[in-house]
Amino acid sequence: MMDKLQKFCVISLTQGGRHADNTVDLQEFMIMPCGAPSFREGLSMCAEIYHTLKQLLKEKGYSTSVGDEGGFAPDLKDSDEALQLIVNAVQKAGYAPGNDVMIAIDAAASELYEESRNVYYFPGESRQCGKTVFRDTAEMVAYYEELIEKYPIVSIEDGLCEDDFEGWKQMTEALGNRVQLVGDDLFVTNVRRLSCGIALGTANAVLIKVNQIGTLSEALDAVEMAQRAGYRAVISHRSGETEDDFLADLAVATGAGQIKTGAPCRSERNAKYNELLRIEERLGEEAKYRNPFPQKGTGVREW
Repeated sequence: MMDKLQKFCVISLTQGGRHADNTVDLQEFMIMPCGAPSFREGLSMCAEIYHTLKQLLKEKGYSTSVGDEGGFAPDLKDSDEALQLIVNAVQKAGYAPGNDVMIAIDAAASELYEESRNVYYFPGESRQCGKTVFRDTAEMVAYYEELIEKYPIVSIEDGLCEDDFEGWKQMTEALGNRVQLVGDDLFVTNVRRLSCGIALGTANAVLIKVNQIGTLSEALDAVEMAQRAGYRAVISHRSGETEDDFLADLAVATGAGQIKTGAPCRSERNAKYNELLRIEERLGEEAKYRNPFPQKGTGVREW
């Protein structure tokens, strides 16, 4: 039976890495409408910010072409510039970063990892600054700490290489009480890997991709295991998607609390959002929109 708890959306704004043809190394920068009273209003906020960002990019002479998930893919200097542009777009749209809207990152760090050197190579940042940029595990954690201090970030996905469980443990010890640390490549919706991660204390959330593990039963097992362990579950699309809207129903039915399904752009992304709107409308007053980070977004810090 479908839960009467409406879901919280994670919407892509800018993209880099393998999902875009640009010089931005981290794969995805997203917003989360924490201050919205309903899913409908949260989605409306995100759409406003998305189109405001598009205008800002045009004003700066940047391309407004989009990546696989519908996020913009301009040739920015580095991740700082992407994050600052998002903060500016949130403010220009009339919302407060850190209160109304928070930021999430998908680093896709496995794509940056060089096993032979045991470091993470940032090719885009290297080209832009004219020198080679490498970061080891400790430097990656410090890099994220710096970003968290500068921007209203509440979630980091795939912050380290998928097989570096020890590094993930270190990152979780350093950052896990401040932000959501989501394992996608780390867990691959696989209960064996998730069980290992939970035992080691790595990450505090899991990305759920049904066709990554292969069956709905296995995906549901992963959600159940995560929730029993106190981990959050984020229902996710894939970079290559269809207009099937089943993921919206799955997010509500599992009580996952979060859904990640791209920008408010392209029909295969909007199909999921439209289904969530219909679910909220059907539930009426019984629908509840939950902020998964109630302790966040309540401060007065200026961004």
